[in-house]
Amino acid sequence: MSETSEDTVSFGYENVTPQEKTRRVGEVFSSVARKYDIMNDAMSIGMHRGWKDRFVKRVKPQPGEQILDMAGGTGDIAFRMADRGADITVADINQDMLDVGAERAMERTESDETGSLVFTCQNAEDVSFASNSFDAYTIVFGIRNVTYKDKALSEAHRVLRPGGRFYCMEFSTTEWSGFREVYDVYSDKLLPRMGQAIAGDADSYRYLVESIRKFPTMPEFESMIRDAGFTNTRVEPILGGAVAIHSGWKI
Repeated sequence: MSETSEDTVSFGYENVTPQEKTRRVGEVFSSVARKYDIMNDAMSIGMHRGWKDRFVKRVKPQPGEQILDMAGGTGDIAFRMADRGADITVADINQDMLDVGAERAMERTESDETGSLVFTCQNAEDVSFASNSFDAYTIVFGIRNVTYKDKALSEAHRVLRPGGRFYCMEFSTTEWSGFREVYDVYSDKLLPRMGQAIAGDADSYRYLVESIRKFPTMPEFESMIRDAGFTNTRVEPILGGAVAIHSGWKI
């Protein structure tokens, strides 16, 4: 059943209207925008940096390519790809996150080989770009917050040129027994406390945990990517699937 057939959608463990979810997700990221990168370091013990480097290596951005980095907010992925010469459009539905990314971009030291960066407020379910505009589409730790993921995937397929590639990195459910139980305790007990201590917001990080638990499994999400029209789909688990890199191609 398509997500768009539901009268309510999940916001963590709650069922709310689509409009309410969009509003509440916006409040979450506006609340944590200034501490977002600090919290990423704390939550992952710095491992998110390695995951993002690994992700960009899979994308293989090339000089002069046009890449849409959706939910790119603070620019972590975009800066890595621009350093390889690609021209990056950083899109996010939350202006507060984009403002942090734009400020960080102004502080960067650029070389002659650095690609361009453009920041724009966009809804992943209905982007303003023409069809066949980009060579690659990336979305990192963002699609689980989208109200209608099937719409976002369809838009990703639409804006890519034939031969374009889709890459998504998202939290998932680890398949490592033993580690899964430890991870669940860490998520339930420690993450909200860290959110309160560092960002002054326990509720947003409680939502983070709930949104991960509600996200489709790796095979389910790969199926959604195929349903959007992508071929040669692939899933690369990290930490047994606690994080996963999904990819597909538009032909």
